[in-house]
Amino acid sequence: MQDLPHHYKVMAQGQLEGDIELSASQVESIMSAGPAEFGGPGDRWSPETLFVAAIADCFILTFRAIARGSKLPWVSLSCEAEGKLERVERVTRFTDIVVRPSLVIPPDVDQARAERLLEKAEKGCLITNSLSGATRLEPLVSVTDSV
Repeated sequence: MQDLPHHYKVMAQGQLEGDIELSASQVESIMSAGPAEFGGPGDRWSPETLFVAAIADCFILTFRAIARGSKLPWVSLSCEAEGKLERVERVTRFTDIVVRPSLVIPPDVDQARAERLLEKAEKGCLITNSLSGATRLEPLVSVTDSV
């Protein structure tokens, strides 16, 4: 890891109507639009879905690093994140984020230890640590016989 601080620069470009192009150095550009709930087409990534996706993505990356450091074998991890957007005191904001990771581990791995590392990943995720709203972890760990 590089020394802190890190800087992340993103460009968003749009016209009076239509999609917004999101770009950053060395990554493929993506198009975004407002979600259906705000009158957008609902068939593209939106700031709201990107925000919640960043939480799920960061959770998996954080768990990957923690599991590697803890030498925890695992098979796969999926993570559903759900954000609740509300109007509170005349401000529209995310008020609640639920993170639902589903971890698959080999049969010889201690399930309780895997759950502790999922909890550690939630506490270590820099995206959720940057939020002011509450986040909750609802993990699911399952064991597979095939690896």
